[in-house]
Amino acid sequence: MKNPTRTTDGPERQLLEYMLDHTRAELIDTVSGLSETEARRRLVPSMTTPIGLVKHAAFAERNWFQRVLAGLPDSECDGAMVGEASFVVGDDETVADVIAEFERASARARTIAADIDLDAIRQHPLFGTVSLRWIYLLMIQEFARHAGHGDILREQTDAAHRT
Repeated sequence: MKNPTRTTDGPERQLLEYMLDHTRAELIDTVSGLSETEARRRLVPSMTTPIGLVKHAAFAERNWFQRVLAGLPDSECDGAMVGEASFVVGDDETVADVIAEFERASARARTIAADIDLDAIRQHPLFGTVSLRWIYLLMIQEFARHAGHGDILREQTDAAHRT
């Protein structure tokens, strides 16, 4: 899944789903192989950590696909619906746990979206009318941005091993 140019032609939905899966995989790659300490290390003034980026992405999946697209109440979503606090990772959560949480949320997002038309619309309290197409594009943008953040954090972590 590392090569975003592997699928370059086809129906719009296939391309959107491929690129979304690609950015999901890229985000996971930024924490794969890090120790628990490295994954939690804060290298910037914000709460952003490699593991926190993946934890937040799991929340984003639940928010947009379970809450907005499927219309589920928070109590039926398969994880915490905590907004910006979603970057916080519990002391008892491991890198593997957080990756698994994100993968579960991604799998459920795929299932929810599978039979919904790209032009289907939902109401969002802040953004108003949104389509599934827009949600796909938002998630691609969100995960690509966070994978970029994760790449920089990973580069800083890896550089510390070389010095």
